[in-house]
Amino acid sequence: MRAIVMNGLGGREMLEYVERPDPVPGSGEALVEIGFAGVNFMDIGVRQGVAWTEVPNPKILGVEGVGRVLAVGGGADDVEPGQRVAWVYAPGSYAQRIAIPAAALVPVPDTIDDRTAASVMMQGLTASHFATDFYPVQPGDIAFVHAAAGGVGLLLTQIIKLRGGHVIGRVSSEEKVAAAKEAGADHVIVDTEGRFAEQALRLTRGEGVHVVYDGSGPRTFQGSLDVLRRSGTFCWYGPVLGGPGPLDIMSLPKSIKIGYGVFSDHIHTPELLRAHSAQLFDWIAQGKLKVRVGGEYRLADTAMAHADMESRRTTGKLLLVP
Repeated sequence: MRAIVMNGLGGREMLEYVERPDPVPGSGEALVEIGFAGVNFMDIGVRQGVAWTEVPNPKILGVEGVGRVLAVGGGADDVEPGQRVAWVYAPGSYAQRIAIPAAALVPVPDTIDDRTAASVMMQGLTASHFATDFYPVQPGDIAFVHAAAGGVGLLLTQIIKLRGGHVIGRVSSEEKVAAAKEAGADHVIVDTEGRFAEQALRLTRGEGVHVVYDGSGPRTFQGSLDVLRRSGTFCWYGPVLGGPGPLDIMSLPKSIKIGYGVFSDHIHTPELLRAHSAQLFDWIAQGKLKVRVGGEYRLADTAMAHADMESRRTTGKLLLVP
């Protein structure tokens, strides 16, 4: 099979399109032929040495995708050959085939096409965690969503609106405003310098927002603090761009609550993985949640997909086609 491996830490030049032996499913695993693989900032972080440092190079990148089961190993009772399945975390997904623990797979209903299923796992489950678990949005709540035209931002905005909340979105260019508004954002602020707080406070008559979702890195941290109301909640996520540095907890203003949102805490059992995935698929089938594919790339062109994601020019989900 063909796959994308990284040969060392660094830039996109470390990615190589290579021939690898087909994997063999072990006990409790399924062999899956990959239809689409999702591209995530996590993959860029791995390439840059933020994660998977204990795994020797060369290693196959990617964690998310959709495909069809080719064969199953002993004890993999929950799946069967021919079944369409999706997954959110299975290292080695930048490839034509992969052996995955059956417990990490979710069935894809006939109402959901492969592109949509591959686009909603990582970012959809992340958005679900943020809006229903980390901070369960209530009717009338005002949320501030950074990168509102990105893959997480578009889905997060829609889920907040489904729960009766209001959204102030932040995007990096005028070209992204329409996508954020189409997802349901009530107001969209264009900002690249981290100077959004004043506008957001004006929109909330000086009170601030109930919750801010910030995966944009250190430069927006202070503004996200400033935009919160008393007892507001700060959801920080996205390790690739780094953290804000050491915090003096006694310097945090307005009795706010702050935490680091990790989507795996939302799906820490196979039952929760399948239940929350099924909820996303149901919303999509009912037309309540729309998935935007921002670009498709041949597996051989993975470096281009990484370049486009790093440039922040894209909106929605990027996919690889093995």
